[in-house]
Amino acid sequence: MRIAITQRVEWVQSYNERRDCLDQQWSALLEILGIDAVAVPNKLKDPAAWLARQNVGGLLLTGGNDLAHLVDALRSAPERDATELALLSWAASNQIPVLGVCRGMQMLNHFLGGALMPVANHSAVKHSVSALNDDPLFSSYREVNSYHRWGIGASDLALGLCAQVRAGDDTVEAFTHNQLPWVGVMWHPEREVPFSSLDIQLIRKLFESRNT
Repeated sequence: MRIAITQRVEWVQSYNERRDCLDQQWSALLEILGIDAVAVPNKLKDPAAWLARQNVGGLLLTGGNDLAHLVDALRSAPERDATELALLSWAASNQIPVLGVCRGMQMLNHFLGGALMPVANHSAVKHSVSALNDDPLFSSYREVNSYHRWGIGASDLALGLCAQVRAGDDTVEAFTHNQLPWVGVMWHPEREVPFSSLDIQLIRKLFESRNT
């Protein structure tokens, strides 16, 4: 199984370079799942055409970099925003599975017409969550990690999305799309030590839906 995985952008001041980079934990987690990851560059002229050539069965939008249109955005990367928007357009047209993680979930909601709101007490903590439905992929989640300053309120959710998990402040922590094989989670599966069996099951089920 091959999937495309997006990368955060970091500016290295000492070299005056903008670098694409990826947490090594993603490689470790995806190897357990039997997934080969194809890293997406952020300076492509035509990201959709590039993605079409890669013969991948899914797309993973990772964390890092606030969306550039947000007020007081930190470490924003407009080139990454443009890349991911183009990738999502291609993914929607071709019905391929997409997993959005943290910023990736925010991008999915933004792409589909939803909004984001600033949140407190969601940065570098663990907090309790509750499932909203009886979907077996989400019903066992009770606590997740949290590394974000922007969240999604119930009224901010884009049309076509179904909230699956919420935090104690009623912000949406996970959603699914009603028609497309798209899932967003606000927590970071790659940052769990050891990796969570619930996350492994969720990711495997999502990407195997297209690759079986």
